Amino acid sequence: MTDPKTPFELMMAQAQEMAKAFNPALSTFDPTNFEKIWPTMPKDAMEMWFGRGMSKEGLDAKTRLLLTLAGLTMQGAQAETPLRMTVRHAMEAGATKDEIAETIAQMSMFAGIPAMTRAMDLARGVMDDDKDDET
Repeated sequence: MTDPKTPFELMMAQAQEMAKAFNPALSTFDPTNFEKIWPTMPKDAMEMWFGRGMSKEGLDAKTRLLLTLAGLTMQGAQAETPLRMTVRHAMEAGATKDEIAETIAQMSMFAGIPAMTRAMDLARGVMDDDKDDET
């Protein structure tokens, strides 16, 4: 193989070409900017889409979002934008900062300290932004 690119790099290049062919504006798309477009959704919308849709006795949006946060932490907190958005949505759904921190900390037992630390840093950034909004 004369091409020094890894299979992942080749796959990403192909995905970028497909995105450009689908919509040329996607060639400059930055997922972190998505947070600026849709920073959070109202709790009622979260309940409609994510909570108690199948069962009236099912999990509420706050619990679902804390579980999502746990899963994102378990994956090593690699998906920065989804993790930050999940923290923001969880707070909108009524989760306290302590509940968010406890959810992330609990995952250290399963995902390891580096994953927990990364997730906590990302969550803290969102929670610090929220403090700035309150003043």
